[in-house]
Amino acid sequence: MTPANRKVASDLEGFFAREEPRIRRELDEFLRIPSVSARSEHNKDTERCAEWLAKQLVQIGMKATIHPTAGHPIVVAEWRDAGPDAPTILVYGHYDVQPVEPLELWTSPPFEPTVRDGKLFARGSVDDKGQLYIHVKAAEALLKQRGRLPMNLVILAEGEEEVGSDNLAGFVEKNAKMLAADAVVISDSSMFAPGQPSILSSLRGLAYFQIDVVGPAQDLHSGSYGGAVVNPAMALARILSTMHDAKGRITIKGFYDKVRKWEKRSRDAIKKLPFKDRTFLHETGATALGGEDGFGTLERIWMRPTCEVNGLLSGYTGEGAKTVLPSKAMAKVSCRLVPDQDPQQIAKLFTAHVKRVAPKGVKVSVQYIHGGKPWRAELDGPLYDAARLALRAAFGKEPVIVGEGGSIPVVGDFTRVLETPVLLMGFGLPGENAHAPDEWISLENFSKGLRAVATLYEELGGGRREAGG
Repeated sequence: MTPANRKVASDLEGFFAREEPRIRRELDEFLRIPSVSARSEHNKDTERCAEWLAKQLVQIGMKATIHPTAGHPIVVAEWRDAGPDAPTILVYGHYDVQPVEPLELWTSPPFEPTVRDGKLFARGSVDDKGQLYIHVKAAEALLKQRGRLPMNLVILAEGEEEVGSDNLAGFVEKNAKMLAADAVVISDSSMFAPGQPSILSSLRGLAYFQIDVVGPAQDLHSGSYGGAVVNPAMALARILSTMHDAKGRITIKGFYDKVRKWEKRSRDAIKKLPFKDRTFLHETGATALGGEDGFGTLERIWMRPTCEVNGLLSGYTGEGAKTVLPSKAMAKVSCRLVPDQDPQQIAKLFTAHVKRVAPKGVKVSVQYIHGGKPWRAELDGPLYDAARLALRAAFGKEPVIVGEGGSIPVVGDFTRVLETPVLLMGFGLPGENAHAPDEWISLENFSKGLRAVATLYEELGGGRREAGG
């Protein structure tokens, strides 16, 4: 077959048609494990999830090892029987999930997978257990139908992606020889629209902070002390109000110094995508869109950096009234970064800005919690050609090139340490509530994703040693 009319191989199609009910049952088991990496009460669950995944990888014929870290364990599975002359593909994913709160906003229990309207609802269904399991089962299909994989395969699954991957970079550096590959493949992102397969070309980085403002030694009566003692909540509000100007630009000195300009052809390609602001607005439930002047919505999400308040805490927030002048105030703030911004440098600039604008009468501190570097790919070479073919074979449509506003810190680590190209080929959809109540994955996308990944493995295995180009 020529690439233009390539279809999913009949034996693989038969395997998936026959085995998909079992695969779905296994995915439900995976999703029932509450592997919330941010909560210490779920540490045992996260460990159990790593063990469950390792067992599944062994059952399909791979050698799996659980590597302890200072945090949650890392699972590495290997199949290397294709030989030294065959390419090696490294697949990355994560088995940890976000917290489920607010629990009352879930239509069904977050760790009891439920199908509604062709969507599988559960925490982790799309981010990232469902997408990671697509790769596990694609490998199983080839091993069961062909008795072997067409290339050497390494699967790395971490348990700390949702809390900043603090131990992963060191693990990759220490085990660079074991993880050496001709290409890295990641499915932890979304397609542009239903039925429209996509290849991700860029990720924003992240710098995450906590600002603490401390005033009096304890909460005070607002009548007896208000107007004479500086209010930490008001001081924090003043600090946050200085982060942007009236045109939506970030006012932190030096913040834009390293921002790389995008080529005109990239901006023109974004404008040609079938995107409508009113549809995006409807998906969010917001009443209006905003952001930096001079850029469209997709450009703001994919190409421009941000500074956003993620959480606020101060004073009395219960029912009714309690007239206090709070002793403390706290804000969580994240900056999404674009090439070539560096999170460590942004942390210095952010801290200096907060210190400069902080009012007298309160003690202000800034904690840099974690960060990750932005990433951008050059989409040329056999790796991306194979991805285009595989997606076209499974979805019957030519993939589009898209960006992503979120962060996957390990992408930069793979690029830096392993010096290998990275392919981001995700099967989520806009509005999938990845970090919110009622997270879901499209069952159609899960099904076609199985076929796309199996075909990708075929194509990469049939290519040259230098699969990444």
